[in-house]
Amino acid sequence: MLVKIRHFQPSDWACIGIALLILTPLINGPAALLIGACLANLGYSPKNLQLAKITKRLLSFSIVGLGFGISIEQAIEYSQKGFGLIVGSIALTLSLGYLLGKYLRVERKTGYLISSGTAICGGSAIAAVSPAIGANSKQTSLALATVFILNACGLFIFPLIGHLFSLSQVQFGYWAAIAIHDTSSVVGAAAAYGDKALSVATTVKLARALWIIPVALVSALVFKEKDSKFKLPYFILFYVLAIVISNYLPYFSSLYNGIFDASKQVLKVCLFFIGYELTASSLRSAGIKPLLLGVLLWMFIASLSLLVIYCFY
Repeated sequence: MLVKIRHFQPSDWACIGIALLILTPLINGPAALLIGACLANLGYSPKNLQLAKITKRLLSFSIVGLGFGISIEQAIEYSQKGFGLIVGSIALTLSLGYLLGKYLRVERKTGYLISSGTAICGGSAIAAVSPAIGANSKQTSLALATVFILNACGLFIFPLIGHLFSLSQVQFGYWAAIAIHDTSSVVGAAAAYGDKALSVATTVKLARALWIIPVALVSALVFKEKDSKFKLPYFILFYVLAIVISNYLPYFSSLYNGIFDASKQVLKVCLFFIGYELTASSLRSAGIKPLLLGVLLWMFIASLSLLVIYCFY
């Protein structure tokens, strides 16, 4: 267990109670994130709940559950159609991140982690690449704080921009998957835009997340650290397995639909927990130069991918 129940404080029980409320249709994803951030900044963070570990597990289970609502034909179609966009955006973002990092004089490993998080899938990529390059806790936390701030902004801003440009569900799904960092924020923004956007965004985002593996391997070689290693995000494999099961064993379709709907609700709880990390101190800890690097990279990938998707998808 993550913590013994007898050690729970009132703030812990309050967090659990609100999380249960968020499981209902009464609260959407962006509102859940905002509630968590407000509580944290008012000093009502849970004392003994290890939210980072809980969120990581819930997010993994939720992503796997979403696989039960994905058509395998659509998964292949979206992944193939978005292959060039995925590879091109990763290569361009890493290259530009290297150049901007040198120009802004951002510490090398911190800049590389921010670039990796922007290029692939935010915190998951940073967590995977960090041990591969031998980054210390300060470098990792700076990168995570920077990416998290932009994630929170993307969750609210992207649906507004999508409606402003009258993007279709499919177009928005591609754009969210390419331009928003973490899977949780991609799913949250896409879910707010529509079910079709959610299906496309989840599939393309996880196809993009698979690039953690080669990028982490190459990173270990580039930085030439001893005892380099990285963690394989196994939830991606289980997500693929869920798609296969739901498509080739269609006899339990009602069960699959139930799992899919439940997973969308649990994702809102993940956003609520993530909101607790969005505090004034986390904003300050990101620093000016790393944050500037993250913003410039994000603007680049968001604007370029929007242009490509708007014109060709």
